[in-house]
Amino acid sequence: MGIELSTARWLAPASFLYDFAAQQYGIFSSPNMKDIHDANLSFFSPNPYFIGAFFFPQQLFQLAWLYKLWRLDSSKPQERKQLDQIVKFVPYYALGNVCIGTWMFFWNSGQLKAADIFVTINTAAQLFYVFTQLEPMNTRDWSSILTHVVSKTFAGIGVLDLLHNTSIAFFKGESPSTLVKVATGLGFAGLSAGSDWIFGGCLVYDLIGLSVGQAAYTSDRSWSRLLGMYALGSAVIVGLKNWARPPYVSQISGYAAAEQEDV
Repeated sequence: MGIELSTARWLAPASFLYDFAAQQYGIFSSPNMKDIHDANLSFFSPNPYFIGAFFFPQQLFQLAWLYKLWRLDSSKPQERKQLDQIVKFVPYYALGNVCIGTWMFFWNSGQLKAADIFVTINTAAQLFYVFTQLEPMNTRDWSSILTHVVSKTFAGIGVLDLLHNTSIAFFKGESPSTLVKVATGLGFAGLSAGSDWIFGGCLVYDLIGLSVGQAAYTSDRSWSRLLGMYALGSAVIVGLKNWARPPYVSQISGYAAAEQEDV
């Protein structure tokens, strides 16, 4: 999915503007995205304000990342190296923005099964990039830091989007089965075991949002409490994993000093 720098410099901001415009449509149209949420509940319906609270700061990180994409000078070797890692993510970033922006139109029209196609593509693409394409974060390079934050928050909220949309598209009004409960615990534990603080923090945030939502939407609080326990367990796994094997590197002028490489 490699592209040229010149293409990346128009594709990334164009996709950002498309998604941002679609989100505004989702917020201000009638019915709006929260109306659709409230009318369609299932066992993975989160508190909607958790998604909104995630959206705003993520936009700021995206703008800072886009600024780096445009500001860095490709004629300077050190800055060219920084640009390379930014440009590598641009196709996945653009795909994600197009998918989520398009998802909004299907969501607000109540076509939840069609909407699920777009969140599935986005989440799969972001997870693929984070776990197979992303180089270790260099704590002395803001381009690296921002690329990690943007890609991992995209993937993190993508997990929640996928669970939420799929549950209401195919299991509206249903309670979680034993299989769903076990698979949820194992799935989040597995992802947490391979996560750094950024993506791992997003997973914990997802589970808290689900727990709070389920506490409000169901009379049986046992599922909400179990999700809360999963959040605590995921936090412990992420903390222990990153304490034992710090996932970041520190480089000055191309010389590596440290810690240990990981996802």
